[in-house]
Amino acid sequence: MLFAGLQKLTLLDYPGHTACTVFTQGCDFRCPFCHNASLLETGVTPEYPVDESEILAFLKKRRGTLDGVAITGGEPLLHPELRDFILRVRELGFQVKLDTNGNHPAYLRGLVNEGLLDMVAMDIKNCPEHYARTIGVPGFDLGPIRESIALLQEGRVPFEFRTTVVRELHSPEDMRGIGDWLRGDWPYFLQTYVDSGHVLRGGLSALTEEEMAKYRDILLPYLPNARLRGE
Repeated sequence: MLFAGLQKLTLLDYPGHTACTVFTQGCDFRCPFCHNASLLETGVTPEYPVDESEILAFLKKRRGTLDGVAITGGEPLLHPELRDFILRVRELGFQVKLDTNGNHPAYLRGLVNEGLLDMVAMDIKNCPEHYARTIGVPGFDLGPIRESIALLQEGRVPFEFRTTVVRELHSPEDMRGIGDWLRGDWPYFLQTYVDSGHVLRGGLSALTEEEMAKYRDILLPYLPNARLRGE
């Protein structure tokens, strides 16, 4: 399997663990605020390709130093060979955290059923009414997203839901819609939008700390574990 990048150390991508992060190429969403826009094209050679053997060799040298591997993208579940990579990572004694957009529930369920994931982070892009606009896919069918949400809410693997908040795409009413949709004591994080310089659409901006706190407070009656990332 060919990867689009390797970050050799992260204290953020896998909460509570010292980990490395691997990036996959390709995504089926076109979120205008995506900070990894260079990884969106599917079926192309990554700009900075990293061979799986290189990652595994690195991990062998880091046994006893790193706890786990965070797999992100792009959308990792677009890759059928991902399961075999995860197996090899786990054979080396590392835990695996997966980031996903939730659009591939069958693959996700299979990995969960096999006990191959130690944590899942699923992006919740917006309330149902504004999902298609927020991910840049007109007419998007929310069925797979709903299925992935329900799967994680079964509680068979540690997980978190998270939303990156963009001033031009998310309103207080959207927060109420998300809260009403997800209702429960699930771990949920609001993340501040950061312009990486490689986003798909210009003119987007972040909320202030005070505004982010107000959005969190809107969510708390629905999601009592709602937090701001880094809070």
